[in-house]
Amino acid sequence: MPADTDVEVLRRQGRIVVVGASLAGLRAAETLREQGFTGSLTMIGDEPYEPYDRPPLSKGALLGRVRPEDTALPRRRDVDAEWRLGVAAEELDRDARQVVLANGDRVPYDRLLITTGTRARPWFHPDEAALDGVFVLRTRDDSARLTRKLAAGVSRVLVIGAGFTGSEVASACRELGLDVTVAERGPAPLVGALGGVIGSVAERLQRKHGVDLRCGISVTALEGDDVGRLRRAHLSDGSTVDVEVAVVSLGAMRNTDWLAGSGLAAGPRGIACDAGCRVFDVNGIVTDDIYAAGDVARSPHPLFDYQFLALEHWGNAVEQAEIAAHNMICASPERRPHLWLPMFWSSQFGVNIKSVGVPSLGDRLAVVQGTLAEERFVAVYGYRGRCIAAVAFDGAKWLGFYEQQIASGAPFPPEYRTVDRRTETLQPVDPAFPDPHLPTHGATVTLTGHSPSERRVEFVPSHA
Repeated sequence: MPADTDVEVLRRQGRIVVVGASLAGLRAAETLREQGFTGSLTMIGDEPYEPYDRPPLSKGALLGRVRPEDTALPRRRDVDAEWRLGVAAEELDRDARQVVLANGDRVPYDRLLITTGTRARPWFHPDEAALDGVFVLRTRDDSARLTRKLAAGVSRVLVIGAGFTGSEVASACRELGLDVTVAERGPAPLVGALGGVIGSVAERLQRKHGVDLRCGISVTALEGDDVGRLRRAHLSDGSTVDVEVAVVSLGAMRNTDWLAGSGLAAGPRGIACDAGCRVFDVNGIVTDDIYAAGDVARSPHPLFDYQFLALEHWGNAVEQAEIAAHNMICASPERRPHLWLPMFWSSQFGVNIKSVGVPSLGDRLAVVQGTLAEERFVAVYGYRGRCIAAVAFDGAKWLGFYEQQIASGAPFPPEYRTVDRRTETLQPVDPAFPDPHLPTHGATVTLTGHSPSERRVEFVPSHA
């Protein structure tokens, strides 16, 4: 069915395939049915489970407050789909308009939505990664295995990487009463996402809660015993730590490998799409039959110099999926842009951390409420004289106001006598982000340049 086929024919009898049985995939499927699509709908997922919620896996699940198998996403409605679960998409044949599965099956489509998300970056040495006691945390099965291991009784846990997931794991382990060592190659936790100024607050929180935090330190090797169980970690300063569990939290890898050779603008940074979620090809030409949404997508945003943004946000996945679904089955004049303002939240060491905007774009930082010393504050990031982001530690009720300021391009530093309540004198400072050319695993929103075919990305294992 060509892209210019009457949309009413598409809505009645078209074939839509969603690759990625994820939050974004499910919400897109529901939206398609809500908006009158009555054709065939196929959902493809590499895991054997229907879509489930991921945030609880590094929070409540490790603490026993929710079982990993009880994280299935609630359904807003029946999607009347054919579910092809437990078999991955292996290739995209654009000429034949077919998705090729790992078992050799070919699934034809008239419209394709890619919501394949991300996977955890594995430990760089395969033999060490295979040791009993070495974990990543991304999937329901990952969480179940780690939860069982922690419940079995261990003496010390090593967390490799102090981004949001690593910090949440460390927090949960401390709450369970376990000894925890965190190795972070940067100068502080969360430095890739929030910068060194705010990272210093996260550092104090971890130390105050008994974490053995090693900043500026890399894990160089994981050592096992004679029967393949993890027993020791070797660090870049020459020291060793005896551990039974190591949780590798070195960030995410976008699931685009299966698109190699397809001619789409897909690579390590994600799949480039326009504001209407239509995917670009490698020549920068937008397709009209292939769409992308969720963590795997990168799209331009006018608030951020029209750079492509790649977001790992729950709310973004939902809204982008709904817009993609709407645009797939309507005529061009009725299509809508996806211009969601990035938001993120994390709960760790008794503190609720929330952000809005793109902190990593900021070149200045001002604390506008509370103080860094009391670990309860709101800080605003500026970029070229305007507000670009805000982050709150136990101050989320104020973020709605700053969200409006960011969206309107309000000047930085902000000055609102009825809102900003500084209890310390702090002039705008450099937020102290690490060199952007070095790999980081902390950011949940990433600026990926202006070119849809930009592929350059590098990960340096020795800086783990």
